[in-house]
Parts: sequence; structure tokens; C-alpha cells
Amino acid sequence: MKDTNSLSHTSYRCKYHIVIVPKYRRMVIYNKLRKDIVQILMLLINRKPDVKLIEGEACPDHIHMLIEIPPKYSVAEFMGYLKSKSTLMIFDRYANLKYKYGSRHFCAKGYFVDTVGKNEKVIAEYIRNQLQEDKIYDQMSMKEFIDPFTGEQVKGGRKEKPFKG
Repeated sequence: MKDTNSLSHTSYRCKYHIVIVPKYRRMVIYNKLRKDIVQILMLLINRKPDVKLIEGEACPDHIHMLIEIPPKYSVAEFMGYLKSKSTLMIFDRYANLKYKYGSRHFCAKGYFVDTVGKNEKVIAEYIRNQLQEDKIYDQMSMKEFIDPFTGEQVKGGRKEKPFKG
């Protein structure tokens, strides 16, 4: 089995575990749009012929991906492409979101990236089981206690003014 890929003068094995989240980690958005977001990300990844998606999982408030990116692209360059184009495509499909969540900012500014090395199988299995692990550890029942848009505290479905001392 071939373990490395090659370009004209380079042999490489550049695989990365990448996690992206929506701005303010809004589960409401990801729960409703998860299938469309996955389709958009797949479309954008497939547009880069040398980039390969090995494994992926769309959780309610974040997305895990195991991606092979050739050394001719930096990870930052590829992530800039992926996040900016996917945001534009999401807001084009769902124009009402820009009025509700503001000025075409869908993803959080940063992302998580880690090199895989020889642990590809372990990380691929971790990504595959991420949704079940979140359910086990009750990560998916997080509640927002402060509305990030107004700064008001939210308790039991009603809003209160934040305490200022």
C-alpha cells in the first residue's frame, strides 16, 4: 500500500485533523443547516483536485475533518479558502441569516489544526465516533446563558439584564 503521495519533485504525507466551529458556536444554525454545510464543504474540497477528505463528521456545533493537503498549499491558505467560500455559499442559500446573525460572519475566526503523522487510523476512528462521544459526555446539551448579540442573560427562556457592579 502506498503511504505517500508525490508532486513533480516532492514526496509527501501531509494529513491534518481540522475542527471548525460557527461563530458563537450556535447549535441552532448547525442543527438546521448541517446537511447543506456538509454538501458545501464537500463541493469546495472537491474543487481542489490535490486535496483529499479522508474522514469527516458534522456534529451539532462543530465539524471534524481529516484532510490530506499537498505541500503546495499551506493549511492557512486552504482554510481561508474553505471558510470564506463556504460562508458566502451559506449566506447565498439562506439570505435571511445575514439579517439575523449579521454581516456574513458565519465561522469563528480561528480553527483547530493538528498534524496526524502515523496516527491516521486512530484519528479517523476518533472523528467517526465524535458524535457518539459528545452524546455520552452530554456536550450537546450546552445552553447559552448570555445572548452574544445583546449581552443579556438568559435564564429559563426569559432574558434579564446582565449584572453590572
